[in-house]
Amino acid sequence: MANQAIAIPYKTRGPWALAFVKLRRNRAAMASLALFLLIVIACLSAPLYARWAGVDPFASTLDAVIQIDGAEVPVMEQSTEGLGLGYTPIGPTWRLGTYFLGADGQGRDVMARLLYGGLNSLMIAGAATIFTLIFGTAAGLSAGYFGGIVDTVLSRFLDVLWAFPIYLLAISLSIVTIAQGISIGPIVIESGSLWLPIIIIGIVYVPYVARPIRGQVLSLRRSEFVLAAINLGVPRPRILWRDILPNITTTLIVFVPLMMALNMLTESALSFLSIGVQPPAASWGTIIQDGQALLYTRPAVALAPGIIIALSVMALNVFGDGLRDALDPRSKVQLGRD
Repeated sequence: MANQAIAIPYKTRGPWALAFVKLRRNRAAMASLALFLLIVIACLSAPLYARWAGVDPFASTLDAVIQIDGAEVPVMEQSTEGLGLGYTPIGPTWRLGTYFLGADGQGRDVMARLLYGGLNSLMIAGAATIFTLIFGTAAGLSAGYFGGIVDTVLSRFLDVLWAFPIYLLAISLSIVTIAQGISIGPIVIESGSLWLPIIIIGIVYVPYVARPIRGQVLSLRRSEFVLAAINLGVPRPRILWRDILPNITTTLIVFVPLMMALNMLTESALSFLSIGVQPPAASWGTIIQDGQALLYTRPAVALAPGIIIALSVMALNVFGDGLRDALDPRSKVQLGRD
């Protein structure tokens, strides 16, 4: 799609308008964006769905009974296997508002938990992406522009983070903080707070943003317009803000959907291992963990969040590729009438 010729009026559109036109004509990217937005809207409707269905997705309901075709059906059915001990949750009814995806091992509505879990997963992934971009950009700008001892210290710190496998570092930080939280002076974060996975995921991906930003800033630092501003005595903060930062904006924009997808996968992995989102809160990773014991009897409990994670990550990656192609100035453009 990057090499596709696009007809545009020559004097009426700037680079951002041109990028928007190219992105809009990328059908795969726009379809992926629409799919992701649909998932986001569905998750935002979680409180409305739970109220409409009359369920509490965080409370066990082992003795609940629902009406299906005029007959009363228990949410937790007596097991008929072996000695008949224990209970089996009701399977999918495929009726919205009536245990559409069935119940989990505690009799909770899987559909309602899926929406609430998505709300937490998306919020953590989004906040961690913002955290990563802010600190990664600050580190890359400082190291690339100031150089010298600043570059040396920041680069060595980033190299240390880079040396650890992502999940090993995230799991190690989660295990250390999950029991007692974080307490730094007046800042106290409880062990069950959603800020813990946000901070941990944000930290482990900082080098993946800071290193390419540093390389881009090093190149810009030697450009003629930056050297001219330095020779004219323009203050450094003004050069960073007015000359360098606008030139790395497109890189940061492309990073957003790609980092969002990575953060979503990382959060789901940590929550699946019980070192991410803590009960009674839910995320897609915790729902997969809840459904692990029911994989052979009620596979929808684990498969539903897994499918949603796969669709979300795929949509973000396809949209990220389209966004990168749209913002690439080297793509071919045909001048003329639209």
